[in-house]
Amino acid sequence: MNLYDLSKSFLFMFSAERAHGLAILALKSGLLPAERMKQSKLLSQKLWGLDFPNPVGLAAGFDKNAEVYNPMLKQGFGFVETGTVTPLAQVGNDKPRIFRLTQDQAVINRLGFNNQGLDYYVRQLEGRDRNNGIVGANIGANKLSEDQVEDYVIGLRRVLRLADYFTINISSPNTPGLRALQGREALDELLSKLKSVRDEAEFENNPPLLLKIAPDLDDGECEDIAEIVLKHQMDGLIVSNTTLSRDGLTSSLKGEMGGMSGTPLFELSTKILSRMYRLTEGKIPLIGVGGISSGEQAYAKIKAGASLVQLYSALVYHGPGLVRKINAELEMLIKKDGLSNISEAIGIDHK
Repeated sequence: MNLYDLSKSFLFMFSAERAHGLAILALKSGLLPAERMKQSKLLSQKLWGLDFPNPVGLAAGFDKNAEVYNPMLKQGFGFVETGTVTPLAQVGNDKPRIFRLTQDQAVINRLGFNNQGLDYYVRQLEGRDRNNGIVGANIGANKLSEDQVEDYVIGLRRVLRLADYFTINISSPNTPGLRALQGREALDELLSKLKSVRDEAEFENNPPLLLKIAPDLDDGECEDIAEIVLKHQMDGLIVSNTTLSRDGLTSSLKGEMGGMSGTPLFELSTKILSRMYRLTEGKIPLIGVGGISSGEQAYAKIKAGASLVQLYSALVYHGPGLVRKINAELEMLIKKDGLSNISEAIGIDHK
């Protein structure tokens, strides 16, 4: 039994949001032990000029205010995505707004981009030691913004030199009108402006811009997104955010409003991932997110087309030690298939 198993019953005495706050506090205080994780040549790969020690990352939402990215990197994550951050601080939606669906190993949240805003977020990333690991910045729009596109422009300008990659989050279901930015014309305008912001910064090597999409997309919407993403030569896609679907849930809390994540999202998010890999013809790296709690599931995402994967909700039920377990299982699966590196498994289901 690991440390998290011993503390889980204690944490589950609190609301999900309060337990998360305690976890952040423990990480900031250095109370969570972390053994140095050995690097594996089987799991390491270079993408966008960045050296990923392993393909398992922490999804956005855990470290909204960029406060604990270093402690989480020490837990064994190959990269950590901070945010979502909005230009202005906002409290988010009314509490309670996070619900554990223990029977389903799922979580429903309707947080609404609660965060301390760009000023605080930027201070947390300034002076970051890049030798500690790869950190991404996930940007969003304020709930009451009169110009959501401009919020993304402001966000990207402020964080552009502070992280290793940047995620444009237009797929949260908890900010009114946000998912409409996934539409063909709106997305074309948004990506055009954000590419201009990056180009104006005149980097020697442009940092990657990624787009995070919803799993609740039909075939036509997927086709439009793929076309616009390729048109603008975006560096990658993150597939996917939380879902509005409640298919297969048994918990009494399944009727709560918000985005659902965790085990029940695995099949849907992997299906969309596979579709986007085909539509983009494997031309850009994809990050697979949704329902991962084992090495086998992470491997399934990679074989469906993901170059990297991310998780978050599974930590609620299994604790931070899960990342080491998944990486160990990935090593075994790669060896079993006779591969010399994880990159050889990317999109293998399509070949």
